Amino acid sequence: MQPPSVPSYSSGLVWFRRDLRIEDQAALYHALTQCQQVYCAFVFDTDILAPLPRADRRVEFIRESLVELDAALRTLSGHEHGGLIVLHAAAADAIQDLAATLDVQAVFTNHDDEPQAIARDSTVRTRLAAQGRALHTFKDHTVFERNEVMTQAGHPYSVFTPYKNAWLKKVDAFYLSSYPVERHAAQLAPRPAGLCKPVPTLAALGFAPAGLAQLRIPTGSQGAHQLLADFVERIDKYEDTRNFPAIKGPSYLSVHLRFGTISPRLLARTAHERASQGSPGAATWLSELIWRDFYFQILYHHPHVVTDSFKPAYDAIAWETGPEADALFTAWCEGRTGYPLVDAAMAQINQTGYMHNRLRMVVASFLVKDLGIDWRRGEAYFAQQLNDFDLSANNGGWQWASSSGCDAQPYFRIFNPVSQSEKFDADGKFIRRYLPQLSGLSNAALHAPWKAKPLELQAAGVQLGVNYPLPIVDHDTARQQTLARYAVVKVA
Repeated sequence: MQPPSVPSYSSGLVWFRRDLRIEDQAALYHALTQCQQVYCAFVFDTDILAPLPRADRRVEFIRESLVELDAALRTLSGHEHGGLIVLHAAAADAIQDLAATLDVQAVFTNHDDEPQAIARDSTVRTRLAAQGRALHTFKDHTVFERNEVMTQAGHPYSVFTPYKNAWLKKVDAFYLSSYPVERHAAQLAPRPAGLCKPVPTLAALGFAPAGLAQLRIPTGSQGAHQLLADFVERIDKYEDTRNFPAIKGPSYLSVHLRFGTISPRLLARTAHERASQGSPGAATWLSELIWRDFYFQILYHHPHVVTDSFKPAYDAIAWETGPEADALFTAWCEGRTGYPLVDAAMAQINQTGYMHNRLRMVVASFLVKDLGIDWRRGEAYFAQQLNDFDLSANNGGWQWASSSGCDAQPYFRIFNPVSQSEKFDADGKFIRRYLPQLSGLSNAALHAPWKAKPLELQAAGVQLGVNYPLPIVDHDTARQQTLARYAVVKVA
């Protein structure tokens, strides 16, 4: 990618956000090619951090990744005082003040299309302009964004398959190529003495360790590349392994995509090249990367999805409310539904901040279509728990499960938690890992313990209603109630 022919600046500031890497980083590249000297900064935004729990895996992940990024920038710059300026403040205020302190002519950052981020960036742009400084933003978090893949009529797609076909038709070496950041490293400037400080500790930020080391979650670009190297060895089998939570099938790169510790162009290029060579696994994984782009453009063009259904007719559905519904929701959150696959999946997210994609669909369907609870409540819980929480994908996934979103599953498609369990965890390996109290049951009894014979339950040490709950809902009954609930919807 060639640098654009725009005026150069004597100095600029790169504002890192959800792009915590040096390699193939769009804003960093453009700053280095347009400025004589470049400073780099990250802001722990107090507006974002304030509502989070004091032990939050994502804050720890960001902090550890910043330590690596700071060291990498220092090495790349060749300056003893090179590296990252890390602040802890309201980001809009901090960037305005830092730009003035450094007396830069422009701030460079990458797009963030979440509504709150767009509003924040608009504020920053206005404030910088009042100081006579520019804000330049770039595409970096997706391969295609915003208006790049549109229908022939010039409208955003709302159905995935046509979008995917258009995406594949448009993609080429240019869109998948990397920005050669390293060759322009001479423009990196040393930090001023007063700003030459190490990355703040978690304690200094008001947080406590959340157990990333114990969970063996690799951080930073080095961790991301280790995961990619491991996945490339398995990618050809991805189509066959991706739906089974007890098998090492996924790439486990979602949290790295979320925080930009690896380039989405690198991942798409890797998948595209392998798929072009005939790998069905790589083709499937590429399709999932395209889904990611798809949900980003849905959020950008239809920001109402943050609070409302993509299909307005689905907001007519009357969800269960009141104390009984709250009790059912709590049981779902805590993995006490009496359906082992659902409960094991919720134990996984609660303990690790990760949930296998197949299980995300199962537990979402269960909450919405077995318990009759508003998808927004499940979406909010996932947003709280997931290490890889991304508004666009989380919202898109929950609206897909509730049939209220674009290109969603039909309202009458309701996952059976028992048959899903029998199909995707037939040997019960995943269930036994997260529900050890059921480990003594046979495979035949494990997926629906309430159907097991009393003697088998006794021999396995399982006491239904005591050390494992009875089902909180009958699936067949719930299915009929859901069909009636969705009857108010006047669209297919």
